[in-house]
Amino acid sequence: MRCPLCHVLVALTLICNVLLLYYTWHLHIRPAGRPQSPLSAGITVIVREFRPFEHGLAELHHSFLHSRPTLQILVASETVLYPPVPGATLLRLHPSPEQPSSASRLESHVHTRLVALVPDGCALDPPDLLERMARGLRDAPPGVRLVAAGARAPLRCLHLNVSRREWTAQYSAAGDRDSCGAVAGAAVILMRSRDLFDLPFPLSRPLQAAIFIQAALRGWRVKVMDDVLFPHTPFPATDHGRWKADQAERAEEAATMRALNIRLVRGLDGGDRWFGCTKDTPRCFGTVVGETPDYLYEGRWTPPCCLRALRVTALHVIKVLEANNVRYWLEGGSLLGAARHGDIIPWDYDVDLGIYLEDITLCPELRGAQGGSLIDEEGFVWERAVEGDFFRVQYSQINHLHVDLWPFYPRDGLMTRDSWTGHPQDIEFPESFLQPLQTLRFAGASVQAPNRHVELLKMKFGERAIEVPEYPNPAVLRMERR
Repeated sequence: MRCPLCHVLVALTLICNVLLLYYTWHLHIRPAGRPQSPLSAGITVIVREFRPFEHGLAELHHSFLHSRPTLQILVASETVLYPPVPGATLLRLHPSPEQPSSASRLESHVHTRLVALVPDGCALDPPDLLERMARGLRDAPPGVRLVAAGARAPLRCLHLNVSRREWTAQYSAAGDRDSCGAVAGAAVILMRSRDLFDLPFPLSRPLQAAIFIQAALRGWRVKVMDDVLFPHTPFPATDHGRWKADQAERAEEAATMRALNIRLVRGLDGGDRWFGCTKDTPRCFGTVVGETPDYLYEGRWTPPCCLRALRVTALHVIKVLEANNVRYWLEGGSLLGAARHGDIIPWDYDVDLGIYLEDITLCPELRGAQGGSLIDEEGFVWERAVEGDFFRVQYSQINHLHVDLWPFYPRDGLMTRDSWTGHPQDIEFPESFLQPLQTLRFAGASVQAPNRHVELLKMKFGERAIEVPEYPNPAVLRMERR
């Protein structure tokens, strides 16, 4: 007969041995010194926002390690720190030919569950600030993947809407501090390491803006920790250092926004900031093939900086034409944009104007363009197009966003021209549509356009062209209907 009591005693002995082995192993691997908190032991501090020419990294390093000796602190930099910071662990972001590729990868240096992104000048006082943030992240509402605490001053909670299609980040005030899209003010940000690894630009500068834009694209929210405030000494501390830092931040912001495909930031610090084409830089897209710009294949519309440059160019051309009594009118897709949007079509890449052929001699810029090209006093380039018998006005010598000027002349009561592109909308139309001209809203101004423009657009683009938008060449790419 089996002995149930013996079985129980054997089982209890085995359990005791397992527990003894576990606690012996746990005590053996725990570092000596101050007992660790289970939360702070799982946090890596990353310092990215600092200036190599004037910083407080040594003080930050001492403050955090004095409060939590077991913390891992990484200083992320493209270059070696000079002068060196004793004891600091450097994460060299720029690959070095003598080092393995893993040396510049964030995942090779972070082995904790959480990371804290800490700006230069912060101190860890009291010592439990990071623990409180970790608890805040653990207890946060669904959808919150980051918590933020102010450095010296409380943070402002912001909504952040990132429109991938329109290349735009739009900030606005928000009230729910448990579910922000971003924050304004110097902040310590705590998040899960795996979430930081998931970002394609985890340590781009300005760090906060880059983190929040990438988070918004993923639907992540931010919780503001009002009960946590880090002591903070602003760096650089000198006027010259601050000036250098401002210059560097502008360049970094422009590079990062271009990498994130953001061309316009609105609502942050009160003004619009543009990060796309200027007169001194090429336009944001290359040669257009099949009337379909490359950005349409990515589900994007025309970058807002390009639309802005097109508006500026169109209004400049119109001003010159009107000053020289050249009769003009909105043509093609630009007339369609005026009828449908009161502006350039949001996915269009040029502006079309019709002019009377006989009026070319009235305009010095057009006369000058007949023999080649002419650069006017404001840097716009007037030239005869190589693709046909029409004129083109470019935003600048470098930036080729442009307005096309199509010369028409009357024949047998119809407006016709000598050069056609083969587009379906390239058709003759009654001259009576231009007698008289009317005005339509376009590019922020009242611009001349054919009368009975709806009838003309139906002739050119089809019966429902105004009501049913479509991309320029539906045979190549059609607009998705949602």
